[in-house]
Amino acid sequence: MTDTYPEELIKDAVRRAGAESPFLTLLLDREPALSADLDQGILPSLAAVPIDDPAMPVMRRLRLERRRLALLVAIGDLAGACDLTAVTAALSGFADRALDTAITAAIAERTPGAAPMGFAAIALGKQGSHELNYSSDIDPILIFDPETLPCRPREEPDEAAVRIGRRVVEILQARDGDGYVLRVDLRLRPSPEVTPIVLPVDAAISYYESLALPWERAAFIRGRAAAGDLTLGARFLETIRPFIWRRALDFGAIGEIRGISRRIRDHHAQGQVFGPGFDLKRGRGGIREIEFFAQIHQLIHGGRDASVRAPATRDALARLAEAGWIAAGEAAAMTAAYTLFRTIEHRVQMVDDRQAHHLPTGPALDGLARLHGVADGEVLLDLLRPHVEATARTYDALDPDDEGALSQDGEHLEEQLAAAGFADAPAAARRIEQWRGGTYPALRSPAARAALEAVLPGLIEALARAPDPQGAIVRLDVMLAKLSSAINFFRLLEARPALARLLGAILSHTPTLAEALGRRPELFDGLIDASALDPVGSVDALADEMRGEAGDYQAQLDHVRRVVGEKRFALGTQIVAGVGDPLEVSAGYARVAEAAIVTLAEATVAEFTLKHGVVPDSELVILALGRMGGGALTHASDLDLIYLFTGDYMAESDGEKPLGAVLYYNRLAQRVSGALSAPTATGPLYDIDTRLRPSGTQGPLVVSLDGFARYQREDAWTWEHMALTRARPVFGSEKARSATQAVIDAVLRGDRPDRDVVADAIGMRAEMAAHKPPAGPLDAKLSPGGLVDLEFAVHVVQLTTHAGLDPHLAVAIRELVEAGLVPPTIAAAHDFLTRLLVTLRLVAPDAQPPAQATRNLIARALDVADWEAVVACFATTRQEVSDFWAAVARGRKN
Repeated sequence: MTDTYPEELIKDAVRRAGAESPFLTLLLDREPALSADLDQGILPSLAAVPIDDPAMPVMRRLRLERRRLALLVAIGDLAGACDLTAVTAALSGFADRALDTAITAAIAERTPGAAPMGFAAIALGKQGSHELNYSSDIDPILIFDPETLPCRPREEPDEAAVRIGRRVVEILQARDGDGYVLRVDLRLRPSPEVTPIVLPVDAAISYYESLALPWERAAFIRGRAAAGDLTLGARFLETIRPFIWRRALDFGAIGEIRGISRRIRDHHAQGQVFGPGFDLKRGRGGIREIEFFAQIHQLIHGGRDASVRAPATRDALARLAEAGWIAAGEAAAMTAAYTLFRTIEHRVQMVDDRQAHHLPTGPALDGLARLHGVADGEVLLDLLRPHVEATARTYDALDPDDEGALSQDGEHLEEQLAAAGFADAPAAARRIEQWRGGTYPALRSPAARAALEAVLPGLIEALARAPDPQGAIVRLDVMLAKLSSAINFFRLLEARPALARLLGAILSHTPTLAEALGRRPELFDGLIDASALDPVGSVDALADEMRGEAGDYQAQLDHVRRVVGEKRFALGTQIVAGVGDPLEVSAGYARVAEAAIVTLAEATVAEFTLKHGVVPDSELVILALGRMGGGALTHASDLDLIYLFTGDYMAESDGEKPLGAVLYYNRLAQRVSGALSAPTATGPLYDIDTRLRPSGTQGPLVVSLDGFARYQREDAWTWEHMALTRARPVFGSEKARSATQAVIDAVLRGDRPDRDVVADAIGMRAEMAAHKPPAGPLDAKLSPGGLVDLEFAVHVVQLTTHAGLDPHLAVAIRELVEAGLVPPTIAAAHDFLTRLLVTLRLVAPDAQPPAQATRNLIARALDVADWEAVVACFATTRQEVSDFWAAVARGRKN
């Protein structure tokens, strides 16, 4: 507000206030100095509100300040000099100051001279989000620290805290000739019917960590240390923060909020129908539904996306839209509605200084309209109506009506399932009856069965729409049998019906992902983020996410396993959902694996050096080969790794327990392999294959870079040099990785024994074919003309021509095609076979022809018309690769 605002608008606001608001008329009479300024069109600044009179009793001073604030804010609001943000900020700021003043006074009265420590007020609700109403109560939670709270001699801290709390409430809400300051509602504290009004901080932390109801945790979305010992309040909030913003969300909180919304609609039925008497706060399409809409989305996404944790409703809507969690149009419409509703709500409260939310009826509605500045009640209703209707539609879409429970009668249930599309309805009905009967441990509690019944209609509908309903329900049954708890899983599906349809597709097509869900159902939580179906980020970004905020070494291992599990599950789901090219998914798998190698190697090295120190001028280098080196993994790929170290192999580490360099790095590499492969409470990670190291399984696990170079130049066999074509350093300093790459480049360009590469390759391929035949007719890797034949042929060309020496096979092939060394058809053949391999590892790991529905998925993933086209293209591609391999084997380029 400013005293330079147009005087005619100030005068008009004063006129409307005097004509339509008994409360503001009283304030104008009781504040003659302010009233005189306002009558002249001058709007005093809010800086005029505080009274600087130490001799004045605190209760009187706060009441007079509140009276002056109420007058100036109301006139500024009515005149348009301050918007809703300014109004609520002024009211909230005063509430904070008044609460802090009351706490300081209450402590000083009991223990004069003591610092106001050990007592804090946590603001919840609209005070917490700086959105306080014009005539609102405040909903603080009062906490104290027994160690620092000032007490009288021989007084217990809990008794002192309660007495201070009672005095704070008295200072603020007791009425006298000057009115009151604030109404105080302490019922948001845990179990208010039995707990004291002020809680010991440790007891409060314990409650919110373990016993808090979902709605209580949701209330802290707007929690803020507002008054008293702010350090104590901030410590309390920081401690319970992980239990408010949960990465693996308890969707019961969302159900609880929706339940509150339904109960509000039922309890305030008379205010639901729009028109005179409509409840702006609790009515259908009103303020509360906008707040709940924002909070539900914050609960869903806030555990993973800290950017949406804004306390204020309009800020939250904006953040959610910016992050893409809600539509920009929804956010804009709800923001506009919220601003209008709150503005009119303030007008209602200005009339008599009551915490009212209903539009009045009869002539009073016309008076409210004139106070707002419009002609009459009909005009005001027309202003509100489109916003109420739009809000109701948006909120109802978030919480659709139930479609009706599945029948408990077996015969009728079979009829429902048959009508839904289950080919063997009796078998599906028997499984559902087993679930209802608590056959599995996860379904034995009443809460679990209630959650099951809530989700069953939508879940069965989703499974019925799945490509293979019968297979999907069988796999779901297997999954439920393995779960220790199913409540949160069911609540997630109830809250996000679209995920139920995706679950049906996963269970229909992918035994690999279904098995992963059976081990870790929380993997499904990751799919609530739309970004889960986007390509994964860079290795650096993934590594940063995997480093996270983990504490000790074991926590780091568990954290990396959780992130890798989520990323691999999401990547597989991209293929099922038809939103990811298998080539991109394959590259994503490799980036996730590389980030895991980097993160866990860093952590293992740091842990190892605590005891054994470091080897001076030396470090560990990890070399990736095979599909990992080529940056193109499948869901089931193991990691082919070689461990090297730089520096003098005769050196010794400098730690408390020193080791010679060779022993040092062999033990370190064993631990890195263990970190990458050993199962923990969160499951396994990768199988590690180190057989490609110098001298294979007969040689040491780790060799020096010099030893590796010497072996490759003097003793390595052709198959080892073929493997080296896809070698890539993935861990080590830039200097060490460059030195390692230089060794690889020199060997591939000819610094190696002179061997008959073609003859060696033919012999190796024949031996492999004898010992590792194709797993099935769709084996894209081992079938004649499959990926192995293609790789052998390309590697022979690379070694004999010293061209196309990129570890990424697709890039190498393009370079060889451009050089005229490989037929152009081989690039497309590589892409087709890789897409087929990546897809089949998920949906048909036995390489056998899958069910018809899954055949359609494979065709879509390979971007061909149908299954017949898949089979035909596979045959054509294999023939092209076979011809290429035969030409290379005959010593010809093409």
